[in-house]
Amino acid sequence: MKKMSVEEAASFFGVSKEAIHNRVRRGSIKSVVEKGVKLVVVDDEVKTPAKRPATTKTAPNSRHYKYLEEQNAKLQQRVETLENETRTLRDQKEQMLIDEREKLERIYKEKDEQLKNILQTLSSKLMLNAPVNETFEAEIEEENTSELISLKKYLKTLELSEKKTEKILKKFSKIDDERVVRFGKKIYIDPTKYDYNDLIKK
Repeated sequence: MKKMSVEEAASFFGVSKEAIHNRVRRGSIKSVVEKGVKLVVVDDEVKTPAKRPATTKTAPNSRHYKYLEEQNAKLQQRVETLENETRTLRDQKEQMLIDEREKLERIYKEKDEQLKNILQTLSSKLMLNAPVNETFEAEIEEENTSELISLKKYLKTLELSEKKTEKILKKFSKIDDERVVRFGKKIYIDPTKYDYNDLIKK
């Protein structure tokens, strides 16, 4: 029989010291106390048990790690999908803004062209249809150094009959003479510079 300490017995059987204490309490292993030290009694016939291979948790840990990798790969793929969708939506939004801006620019350009055409048309009509009023006549007579006077005024000074006046006015409206100046429908003459007796006969 061999006597050994609890620590030696634990090493001999390949278990923990607590397991040796448990066996002693159950009586599966004999023990004695010498000089206040508990010793475990082991029969000589008991062979040293083969050490059990240390079990590892590699397999469970490996499975768990693989599962985490798979989940991580799925999450990564989902993130990439969301990023692509976000990028597409952003591009679509930018394109919509560009299209709207170009549309507004075209509308304003068309409106400007329409307004410009309207103003040109109105201006042309006003220029064509604008009557030569008395103020305009006065300005012409005042500014022109050749002392132009409207034919109507001149005929009034001659005290002609209404019928004769109308006849002379028609004659002047048809002739092309350098002595006659026209502004719109008004006819002007310069009696101080030219002689009109050949056209005006009493």
